Amino acid sequence: MRRKISIFGATGSIGQSTLDLIGRAPEDYDVVALTGGGNVAQLAADALKFGADVAVIADEACLPELRAALAGSQTEATAGQAALLEAATRPADWVMSAIVGAAGLEPGLKALEQGATLALANKESLVTAGKLLMETAAKHGARVLPVDSEHSAVFQALVGEDMGAVERVIITASGGAFRDWPLERLAGASVDEASSHPNWDMGQRITIDSASMFNKALELIETREYFGIDPEKIEVLVHPQSIVHALVGFQDGGLMAHVGPPDMRHAIGYALHYPTRAKLPVERLDLARIGQLEFSNPDPKRYPALRLAYEVMGRGGLSGAVFNAAKDMALDRFMAGQIGFTQMADVVKATLDQLLPDDGLIDAPMTLDNLRRAAHLGQSTAQSVTPR
Repeated sequence: MRRKISIFGATGSIGQSTLDLIGRAPEDYDVVALTGGGNVAQLAADALKFGADVAVIADEACLPELRAALAGSQTEATAGQAALLEAATRPADWVMSAIVGAAGLEPGLKALEQGATLALANKESLVTAGKLLMETAAKHGARVLPVDSEHSAVFQALVGEDMGAVERVIITASGGAFRDWPLERLAGASVDEASSHPNWDMGQRITIDSASMFNKALELIETREYFGIDPEKIEVLVHPQSIVHALVGFQDGGLMAHVGPPDMRHAIGYALHYPTRAKLPVERLDLARIGQLEFSNPDPKRYPALRLAYEVMGRGGLSGAVFNAAKDMALDRFMAGQIGFTQMADVVKATLDQLLPDDGLIDAPMTLDNLRRAAHLGQSTAQSVTPR
């Protein structure tokens, strides 16, 4: 029987990698919905190629162009947030959540309410609303499978294991574009310089987040929310080769490491075929050629975002929504040339210092309305903060 598949964020790098895998066995899949932000040409081409039932473009101004591109086909063209949520309610067996940012949360929740398996590449869903997401999955008999390479690695290392025997979880980080830069140069780093990753081929925003390690800060919080592990048991190691994606340490002293090439199609393919392992078109590692693997502790002066993540995990509640919104606004300001690279962490810290003591905000029930309020305050505060 053909599996019904939807991909939210189909035009991005994760979505394109997912379609690459599906396209290698198209007879196995029935594509229900494909969504994209503003890349009409890519969305239309993929919708036609895979015979999607509906194609949704986020930018409503692009709808006439999308309709023209799909004219004469069986694919429905729609646009906007309401259309995205409608597409998420269409029955599907497996849904890729790869929309960038907090906008990915609500369609992911809608898919879980239909009982789908949600392959989660959208970090912000767990960071801002992990409790709500996991409770929704449990309530509707749905499943969330991690697609971040680190969390997929942890998930795989824990198959068949007793969580009570886990002493620590270590997620690795390449160190980003500025891993080897002198600290005094970081303040003057440009957007172009921050937009180049040494190992991974990713979008610009996540590549800059990797350089600042805000990407890893989000992943620390994801680890806490998905696996329910105490923050003090979660560690980060800088691993320049990006070959070991995560390690799990057990009470008998053993470490289970997941080793693989820096290719997101592995984590995507694992989630797509879970619980079986299918043959995937990724590089087979030659460890003798690689020769050595390096690990080091992250420098807190170089990567202050990590300390902020532990603060957020310790505070709990809606603090993740504030943190994510502040991080996004700080990134917007850096990309617009309004603040320097190192000032992004200053902006986020100042926002947390101002909002986390507000019990009425942070400890409010985790509803979509309260999450939107927390995110709005995080965003507006980060926009007005004057960094050091």
